[in-house]
Amino acid sequence: MNALSAIVDLDTDLFLLINGANAPWADAVMDLASDLRIWFPVYALFLVLLRKRYGWKGLLFALPIVALMIVASDSGSVVLFKETVQRLRPCHEVALQGVIHLVDGHCGGQFGFVSSHASNHFAIAAFMAWALQGRPLWAGGALFGWAAFIGYSRIYLGVHYPGDVLVGALYGIVVGSLFFAIFRRVLAWRAKA
Repeated sequence: MNALSAIVDLDTDLFLLINGANAPWADAVMDLASDLRIWFPVYALFLVLLRKRYGWKGLLFALPIVALMIVASDSGSVVLFKETVQRLRPCHEVALQGVIHLVDGHCGGQFGFVSSHASNHFAIAAFMAWALQGRPLWAGGALFGWAAFIGYSRIYLGVHYPGDVLVGALYGIVVGSLFFAIFRRVLAWRAKA
């Protein structure tokens, strides 16, 4: 058995462990975690904190940068990973049919490596954690905790392997950090103007 095969087997075993630990009450919570209506108030709060830290001008500079960051994270997760690697989602894997717990029968697109949910939420978490710089102290932990919860929900729902979420999270952190560097340069340029 080669190393890649061992990693895939471990990923599948972890997926089955997490996905198999389901409960009716958790189905509703995890399904809700994928709903944009839940995300909006959470991120609106962090936009308020961003405005408090950088003022209205800083927030106005941040908004298009964050929008471009999400486009880069989302499209990058598809073009660089999903369309290139083409690893089936666990819910599309024939060998796992009948074993997976799917909530509402929703599976998503054919390929799942990497999780776009994870890349997008971790990009936002990284950007905001860098931007807020520990003010308030709880913000960084809350942001990364929220992103991790979203990632976990994708495994629970049967649409991603843990490796999809982990690599998506790492990719998102890189993207978020790069876009924070752009934001910082824009602020520095604006301060000189």
